[in-house]
Amino acid sequence: MTTLAETRLIPADSRGGADHGWLKSRFSFSFADWYDPDRMQFESLRVINDDFVAAGRGFPPHSHRDAEIFSYILEGKLEHKDSMGNGSTVSAGGIQYMSAGSGVTHSEFNPSASDDVRFLQIWLLPDEQGAAPRYDTLQLSETDKRGTLKLFLSKTGRGGSLSVRQDADIYCGLFDGSERASHVIAPGRAGYIQVAKGALTVNGTKLSKGDGLALTAGGLEISGGQEAEILLFDLAKLN
Repeated sequence: MTTLAETRLIPADSRGGADHGWLKSRFSFSFADWYDPDRMQFESLRVINDDFVAAGRGFPPHSHRDAEIFSYILEGKLEHKDSMGNGSTVSAGGIQYMSAGSGVTHSEFNPSASDDVRFLQIWLLPDEQGAAPRYDTLQLSETDKRGTLKLFLSKTGRGGSLSVRQDADIYCGLFDGSERASHVIAPGRAGYIQVAKGALTVNGTKLSKGDGLALTAGGLEISGGQEAEILLFDLAKLN
């Protein structure tokens, strides 16, 4: 019998945030002008920003290096352009992944004339420095995620996932009604769940939109979904 993982709730209303009019964000970890010394990162997970960008607006070209960055699109569309010559537009259910490596400049823009875009902007610390930058996308359907944990980022790119420069397995899932899923966080690793939409229960803890849940090694049981969409991070513990 698998021992259930111990959990620690990070409530949605404890997050930081910013409102620039065209951009409204909530920060799960210290970011920009919001600083909390107890919320700097979770293992290699450094940023989870819940971003709303108004129609026709976006982030102008800016630079990154040595960061694993992906955008998980929840509503609307997001356009990406970068100094590597990449350009793409991804809609809800899509993932834009960029390994900044030795340095890259990119922009993110809402191409719609009428609709906001909502996405989770997520950064992980890489396990190597100064690597060649790279970019990729992945589009997932509702069927891919319905009632299951769908792997979409991993160190090795297994199972059709995108390959990330970190010992991290990142899953997404949709849960409603009687749909259930389980997962085991192995010894030497830690888990983190971010609720993007709706509500559900994990190991007896009720979670709602915007909540985070940190987990020690052990089993996790997902149930009681109410139109829920989540991300699960299975991360190597940093020394």
